[in-house]
Amino acid sequence: MDSFFASVEQRDHPELRGKAIAVGHNGPRSVLSTASYEARKYGVHSAMPVSIALRKCPHLIIVPHHFEVYREISATMNRIFHEYTDLVEPMSLDEAYLDVTQPKKGPLSATLIANEIRADIFRQTQLTASAGISYNKFLAKMASDVNKPDGYFVITPDHAQTFLENLDIGRFYGVGKMTEKRMHAMGIYNGRDLKRMSREELSRVFGKPGRYFYEVVRGIDERPVHSSRKRKSIGAERTYEENLTTVDEVKIKLVDVIAIMWERCQAKEMIGKTVTLKVRFGDFRTVTRSTTQTHPFTEEEVVQFAYHLLPYEEIKTDGVRLLGVTMSNFSGENDDEDVQDKKYPIQLEIDFNWDEIDAAAEEEKRFLLKKR
Repeated sequence: MDSFFASVEQRDHPELRGKAIAVGHNGPRSVLSTASYEARKYGVHSAMPVSIALRKCPHLIIVPHHFEVYREISATMNRIFHEYTDLVEPMSLDEAYLDVTQPKKGPLSATLIANEIRADIFRQTQLTASAGISYNKFLAKMASDVNKPDGYFVITPDHAQTFLENLDIGRFYGVGKMTEKRMHAMGIYNGRDLKRMSREELSRVFGKPGRYFYEVVRGIDERPVHSSRKRKSIGAERTYEENLTTVDEVKIKLVDVIAIMWERCQAKEMIGKTVTLKVRFGDFRTVTRSTTQTHPFTEEEVVQFAYHLLPYEEIKTDGVRLLGVTMSNFSGENDDEDVQDKKYPIQLEIDFNWDEIDAAAEEEKRFLLKKR
């Protein structure tokens, strides 16, 4: 979808149409969920700290979330998708992969089906959607970003190599800000440069992602559309208005975060055997630590092990900006999944691309250091 949350707010509040708005909580440590296209002209984007967004766009209007509305629209879109194919892989509230090799209705053309779906979404929600059409997931993802908002783009097998070779390396899905910097240091600025690197060299520098980069720059992505996806993790995290500077403060807040995570796990009836703790310090360093046991955790055990994982000395010296706890490795998750493993020559993606929160944190860090 096109700037999903912001577009919904502008649809439901006519006085916001044509104005620079962003959706989120207006607090000094808050980050934006998304920004309207009017706000993006000023460099405002999703995952940007509110403080930075307001400096870039002083007249920016911060609008609170209305998740119940977003979920209702997402359900409507999902119903539309399933009118055309059962092979729908949701990625978020406003993003999904569709395999339309054998559509349930409509023409035998992914491009025509994509435009029918976009028209159906607009008729039923008054919101625009953009689509990327290609022969695998990665290329569909890349295509979906080309003609936003309210557009579509097709990458055919004949044009895939030219498209990828000329693509700026920072626009490759999976290349974040830090990876982009490392690639620039290696002389990799576009797909053509990346293609000159061997599989061994990319794997040595980037590990497993290196093998991914080697394949996708050649247009290779064998992942099928999974019509049934099992949730891999459930978590919660909180960013605090002021740094937590004592261990007692951190422990109290950590119990609150665990309670939210545990409630979400119970709602999904999913309890895991691995707990991961995330701590972001006042200087923006982030530490993640995890522990696994042979049986599912109880809530009391999560608290106990999370306390054990806390980096106590660093809390005292640097303070804590963010706490997060995630549950994974759920009981029974290795059971056979009801997925479709068929080959597919056509694939459709309707997508909204979220920016990386760590990149926003780095930008704020640079500003604060400069201010000092």
